[in-house]
Amino acid sequence: MSYEIPAPMLAKAVPAIPDPAKTPGGLSFEPKWDGFRGLVSWDGENVEIGSRGAKPLTRYFPELVEAFTRLLPEPCLIDGEIVVPRGEVGAQRLDWEALSQRIHPAASRVERLSVETPAMFIAFDLLARGDRDLQGEPFSVRRAELVDLIGDLPDPVHVTRTTDDPARAERWLAEFEGAGLDGVVAKPLAQPYAPGKRTMLKIKHARTADVVALGYRIHKSGQGVGSLLVGLYAADGALVPVGGVAAWSDKRRLELIDELEPLVDRDAEGGAATGETERSRFSGSKDVSFVKLRPERVLEVRYDQLEGWRFRHTVQFDRWRPDRDPASCTYEQLETVSAYDLGDVLD
Repeated sequence: MSYEIPAPMLAKAVPAIPDPAKTPGGLSFEPKWDGFRGLVSWDGENVEIGSRGAKPLTRYFPELVEAFTRLLPEPCLIDGEIVVPRGEVGAQRLDWEALSQRIHPAASRVERLSVETPAMFIAFDLLARGDRDLQGEPFSVRRAELVDLIGDLPDPVHVTRTTDDPARAERWLAEFEGAGLDGVVAKPLAQPYAPGKRTMLKIKHARTADVVALGYRIHKSGQGVGSLLVGLYAADGALVPVGGVAAWSDKRRLELIDELEPLVDRDAEGGAATGETERSRFSGSKDVSFVKLRPERVLEVRYDQLEGWRFRHTVQFDRWRPDRDPASCTYEQLETVSAYDLGDVLD
């Protein structure tokens, strides 16, 4: 028996925990795990792990393949998230950087990292069990089948916790970020699985920060500003790159070139000074050069969370802040998140 791995069901963003009474059949809330989406197919002999994109993840997580082969009680198709926990027991949190390093072309490195930074799998939906296709069943049925099938399996396979109480979901939204999670997902209990459709709802953390414009990249079209690079001042006075702002309209990209021209840092010959951002395994052959700007202009951005010294995701432009002194754009303004043990999220 083999299963065709479908495109995963997706979620659309909403600003707050929704009212279950406004959704026919109600809602189920669960933590939003910050990892790699993985659809696991086990036919009784072979394991395949599909991703949200077209790239299979099977070869990168041999420890999970071994665990699925050993632990799954019968052929099944499971939807979930691959995450990497770090830290001592009792003070663990998710580590996105460690997870991203697991995608490597060298088999020897893949094998080494599977031991040094082993992953776990958080299951949250069951699409098939044995010869039964469950995608047409409501989520309430799929969830019950998932718990029945693998609810008692040991580490590294876990079933995510759920609640139908919006007040508890609010607490999870506030507390679980301390363990590295990035929000809450709401799923209509009466709806079938909808591959590729945004039928779930996601509520993520949203905050604002004042940052300094320190450079820009030219748009891939060759015209206008593609992304604006921004930074924050550390305690020692160093201006640290923290992320980028993109999603400008075609018209706005061209306008920004003219607006930022007076701030362009010039070399001895009068040409625009340039730099390069750090490359990562996701950069490939992508141009990482940028035009340097004198750190004199402040903008307010919306972000969800900080990962180390940088914003976890691309931030969103909110407004320019001509009233702000660039030197005031420090890490101290950012909201501090209280630590929360990953084990308590899994419990």
